[in-house]
Amino acid sequence: MTTRTAREPYLETHQSHPEPITPYERKLAGSLSEVYAGGVDTLDGVVEGLNNLGLHGPNGGPWTAEGFRAEMRRLGK
Repeated sequence: MTTRTAREPYLETHQSHPEPITPYERKLAGSLSEVYAGGVDTLDGVVEGLNNLGLHGPNGGPWTAEGFRAEMRRLGK
């Protein structure tokens, strides 16, 4: 077992992104950061927050819980 110091950087495999971040992904990440900074910690709250910010879902309509889960799965591949 390897012990890491607090300052030693590391990257887990699932944290890497194979291609450059797209403008859509950058906007979604910024919007999610804004929603989370507001104290939201539930899926319904995230969906409501994205919709309140006026960020459209991938289908061009409002975000839904199912749509958010599907998009996170898609982006996580």
